[in-house]
Amino acid sequence: MTRIKRGSIAQKRRTKIRLFTSSFRGAHSKLTRTIAQQKIKALVSSDRDRDRKKRDFRALWISRINAIIGQKNKNVYYIYSNLMYNLYKKQLLLNRKIVAQIAILKGNCFFMIANDIIKK
Repeated sequence: MTRIKRGSIAQKRRTKIRLFTSSFRGAHSKLTRTIAQQKIKALVSSDRDRDRKKRDFRALWISRINAIIGQKNKNVYYIYSNLMYNLYKKQLLLNRKIVAQIAILKGNCFFMIANDIIKK
């Protein structure tokens, strides 16, 4: 039988994988077997961390809101859970991201909203 060289096909496959891992350090961007392992690991991590990012941002917004409303030197002292419950009860459709942005950028506006909820 004649010898069949399949170098071009295999080389294309390896080159395609190498492009994905070109920014990795050391053997993780040079050796074919290690490249394949690192590509799988990177894709698993990215999928897992997409969900983790949502959790982290929600926790950040909650801590920002809590820090602003917990200051006793301001006009209003409120508990975070009560604030969010009353926002929901009054049908103010403000999610935690928007409330956190209002609290940081426009503190006076945030306290006006909180005082308005307290009075009603």
